[in-house]
Amino acid sequence: MSRSQWTLIPLAVVSASSYATEYFTVEQVQQVIFPSGKFEPMSIILTDEQIHHIEQVSGVKVSHKDVKAWKVASGGWLIVDEVIGKHEYITYAVGITATGSIKQIEIMNYKESYGYGVRQVAWRKQFVGKTSAAPITLNKDIINISGATLSCQHVTEGVKRVLATYAVALK
Repeated sequence: MSRSQWTLIPLAVVSASSYATEYFTVEQVQQVIFPSGKFEPMSIILTDEQIHHIEQVSGVKVSHKDVKAWKVASGGWLIVDEVIGKHEYITYAVGITATGSIKQIEIMNYKESYGYGVRQVAWRKQFVGKTSAAPITLNKDIINISGATLSCQHVTEGVKRVLATYAVALK
C-alpha cells in the first residue's frame, strides 16, 4: 500500500464520524417541550400482549420492551425513542399533552450524513395535534422531504408507534 493510501484511511474515519450531532440531552429536551415542567421518570416495561396490541394499532414493529418515559406533573408525557435513519439511529422526543395529542417533537441526536431535514420546524409541526386515532402516514398527511425519505419515513413510523404506546400502556 502506498503512503497516500494510508493517509486517506484516517481522513475517511474522521469524516464519517463528524456527522453525529447531539442537539439535546434528556434534561434539555424536557425543558424545551415542557418549559418549567416537573418530570417523574417512569419505569415501563411492555408486556408481550401490549407489544402485540401496539403493533396491531400502529402497524409498526416494537423494537424495545422498555419505554423511556417521564410523566409531567402538570399533565402529559415525554417519551424518548429512536429509529434507524438509513444506517444510523435518530433519537427523538415526543411531548404528549394530558389529552393525548402531540404537543411537540424534537430531534435529539442525528448521526446520518444526510436527511437531517427532519429537524426542520415546519416538518415536525405536521405532527402537532395528532393522536393515536389520527392517520399518520408519510406522503398522505405527513409531507416527505426530498433527500430525507428514509429519515422521514422512519420518524413518522416511530411517532405513530409512540402514540400507540401511549394509548395502550400509559393512558
